[in-house]
Amino acid sequence: MNALIVLILAALGIAVGYGFYARTIDKNIIQPSPDKATPAKMYMDGVDFTPASRNVLYGYQFKSIAALGPIVGPIVAVRWGWLPALLWIIFGTFFIGWVQDYSSIIVGVREEGKTFGALSYKLISPRARTILLIFIYLYLLLIMGAFGKIVGFDLMTNPAVPLGVLFVIGVGLLAGQMTYRWKIDIIVTSIVTVILAFIGIWLGTLGPVKSFFTAISGGAESPLIFGSVTWAKMLWSLVVLVICYLGAVLPIWRWAQPINYVAFWIVFLGILGGTVGLIIWHPAVDVAAFPAFTSWNGQMGSLGAVGPLWPLLFVTIACGAISGWHSLVSSSGTARQLEKEVDALPVGGGAMFLEMFLATLALLTATVGVGADKYVELVGAGKNAGVFAVGLSNFLSRIGVPTSFGLPYGSVFLTLMALTIMYLVVRFMRVASAEFIGDAVPAMKNVHVGSIVALVLSLLLIWTGFWTYIWILFGASNQLMASLALLLVSLWLMSKGKNYWWTFIPFIFMFVTTMGALARTAYKVLSQAITQAGELPVDKLIGNYIAGLLAIILFLAALYLAYDAIRAIQSRLAEGRAATSEA
Repeated sequence: MNALIVLILAALGIAVGYGFYARTIDKNIIQPSPDKATPAKMYMDGVDFTPASRNVLYGYQFKSIAALGPIVGPIVAVRWGWLPALLWIIFGTFFIGWVQDYSSIIVGVREEGKTFGALSYKLISPRARTILLIFIYLYLLLIMGAFGKIVGFDLMTNPAVPLGVLFVIGVGLLAGQMTYRWKIDIIVTSIVTVILAFIGIWLGTLGPVKSFFTAISGGAESPLIFGSVTWAKMLWSLVVLVICYLGAVLPIWRWAQPINYVAFWIVFLGILGGTVGLIIWHPAVDVAAFPAFTSWNGQMGSLGAVGPLWPLLFVTIACGAISGWHSLVSSSGTARQLEKEVDALPVGGGAMFLEMFLATLALLTATVGVGADKYVELVGAGKNAGVFAVGLSNFLSRIGVPTSFGLPYGSVFLTLMALTIMYLVVRFMRVASAEFIGDAVPAMKNVHVGSIVALVLSLLLIWTGFWTYIWILFGASNQLMASLALLLVSLWLMSKGKNYWWTFIPFIFMFVTTMGALARTAYKVLSQAITQAGELPVDKLIGNYIAGLLAIILFLAALYLAYDAIRAIQSRLAEGRAATSEA
């Protein structure tokens, strides 16, 4: 199997999925109007409700939804074989992924920017609002644990990474100033800030800069502080959370939107360059090392088994095919910035199809980009994200980019993918906590208090979480959030008398699959904590108990939501039958 064939299959999935299926749904069922006033215009406050150009919003949307899920997920999923992973990436996006992202924006726009909590109260039941807010908060906490560990422990501790990341943040702030204060043309702003960002990434690769960051990280062998947490890991995880704090409390136009826009170009140019290099190289997949299918439990050489293909494959690739995080960004973020209804499809649907292509590229970094021995070495050491950095550097080398720049660039690429998501996660966590307990605890309505509480809980999970289980738990809760979003959209479509099967069938599949994954994960982590209590380091033991407890709570919350939703569906169907009989 040649890598070019894989790229062609992904391109066909985009052409047919977006060009035919998505456009048909948009035209015949949703029927957006360019003349309807959107919440961004009606409630413009310069903080959350801010009209944005479709071009800017596309970059913001992609960079806000695409994190490490479409990269790390496919790299791990290769252990079941590249064919199941590729099929889920393409068909998952085709039938489910873009559907959720696009429809979440539409519901948010048509319902005046309401959050999912408010919509669940209206569409399901008053109790559903409380349960969903608890679910969302804990689910977002898992994102912080999964991504925070990779960024704070693995990526930012690389001395070639921090300066480039800080540079991108700095020029992102400059982009916001140029766009919204100085009113400079977006093309000029983009060129200036992206060039400056790449200069910063290059400066980070210089010897004196790397020596400086090595020194402040505690030297080549950073001292151990507690458990498995070194000084470097503690330092950079704290720096990451400070960045997240700023992104959570500052106005959207000042921090998140412009930084994500600049980061989009850093990421997009990496995708483009890697794709061109891959096309020039066009290697064949070594089917002896990476067979189309390995085994149902993901057994791959010395790496051992991952677990059953169903349900774990569908939660391991957590974002490359569908992601519940996208629904939160789309409904509570993008829907409040959409200038025209007709922009929903290119922004929501278009960004998801690009993420599908990124997931395909990540799959190829594993199967042809690093080689079997390097793949086993990196994955065996828990450096799954490192596979992508090495593979992308290899692709870029085919167009003349030296490895001395390509490898650090790949690591900065990965850091931006996660970091630009994390401060939005904290932003949504403080909104959810204010909506949930703000009346009982007024202090939680304060953006600073809500953000700090979220960050303290995140730090606990980052410092104690056993990564393998946290990732699966994050993936399961992430996909379960996607199913709940599809459920809310289906109920909204039913309430409007529109065809809802294109969202309801995906909901059923995702709900059953992710509930199975959550139940299995809860059993695994708790049984390990009980049977290996004397063998596990104390930080990992605590992390296992936390992960198991979170899995149980999320499972029960989803059951309650499903029960109330079934009653709401029955009620709506009964109303429809009654209306038909009266007519």
